[in-house]
Amino acid sequence: MDYSAYPRNDVLCIDMRSFYASVEAVKLGLDPMKTLLAVVGDPNRSGSIVLAASPALKQKHGISNVSRFFELPNDPKIHIVSAHMADYLHVSVEITKLINQYVPKEAIHPYSVDEVWVTVNGLEKLFGDRWQVARKIQQDILDSFGITSAIGIGDNKFLAKVVMDLHAKKADSGIVECHYEDVEEKLWPFPVEVIWGIGSRMKHNLNRMGIITLGQIARFKLDHLKKRFGIMGEQLYWHAWGIDLSPVFGDFTKTEQKGFGHGISLLRDYSKEEVAICILDLCEEVCRRARGANMTGKTIHLGIGYSQETGGGFSRSKSIAIPTNVTMDMHEVCMQLFQKFYDGESDIRRVYVTLDNLFEKGETQLDLFEDRSKKNDIGYVMDAIRNKYGSNAILRASSYTDAGITLERSKKIGGHKA
Repeated sequence: MDYSAYPRNDVLCIDMRSFYASVEAVKLGLDPMKTLLAVVGDPNRSGSIVLAASPALKQKHGISNVSRFFELPNDPKIHIVSAHMADYLHVSVEITKLINQYVPKEAIHPYSVDEVWVTVNGLEKLFGDRWQVARKIQQDILDSFGITSAIGIGDNKFLAKVVMDLHAKKADSGIVECHYEDVEEKLWPFPVEVIWGIGSRMKHNLNRMGIITLGQIARFKLDHLKKRFGIMGEQLYWHAWGIDLSPVFGDFTKTEQKGFGHGISLLRDYSKEEVAICILDLCEEVCRRARGANMTGKTIHLGIGYSQETGGGFSRSKSIAIPTNVTMDMHEVCMQLFQKFYDGESDIRRVYVTLDNLFEKGETQLDLFEDRSKKNDIGYVMDAIRNKYGSNAILRASSYTDAGITLERSKKIGGHKA
């Protein structure tokens, strides 16, 4: 592969090691890398997920971020703490501010609360080459927050991310570099499932084609990959050669809104009567967000997952003639879908609603049979009250019932305790 035509940038991918667990360990005055510590979503539920395990806990007991609370061994040395999402978001923002001391905001691309890409082009005179910049940022994060980080350095975002995942997290220094020319040595031997961007379904499809490693993707014919997987096949091929043309500078916080969605995994099984209230609360939140963006939507989607004993569920959508962001309009369509596709017996454990096929809100179309203008105004008035006095300042009466979800969710961030 001739790489001369492809851009070379100085990109860092920085990952905060066991971020949630590290923050909690520091709060307790403990060493994040040596302490046995588990961050649990809800310690009052034995089936609650372990959101983060400290490196020492992972190594000693094999606990991972998909383990359950009841799987933790009976070891008195293990510190079990509840999740505090607000703390993690605060530390994440402060780390971003620290990085902003090295580079402008347009060179910082947050990928998640604990991972960020940083483009460090042109910093040689101020801080040294990209290795020196990486070491300085890594040390600053450790000194300022007590958190250890792993850093991948690459000619583009893909290389920085993958070399961080595959090599930097295991390296003593926590920093590993990958140029285009290093791809064959550092990436090709690895199985496809460990490569960022390849999920279980794609792994299965590739394995059926006799493709086990990233190197085999690189040596596969591009035309065959495109024919089998479309644009995704083309992306797989170029990534296998370490090529990624995604921008390394820009305003990465602004993205085009494709739709508004809201869902929940319920803490208990819901009956068909109770789920109508849950759906209403979800529609309220989706439409509130749509109104806040001055958008309406024509396609309404409802997803239902049955309890573990039953399994299965359904996912259906319906388009309406007039775009809407009115809660009761959306709820009515969702209930039509529910009544049509629900099996009539199964308990329900997961619910998801979306509003998409978006349009900018225009003038309200009049209707001879209902006051559409009044229905629109009610939603905006409720939003104004919530914006001024808090999200729980005004709720529908059904939200206060046992089946309502709004009150409990208001105490959480990302589905976990704030």
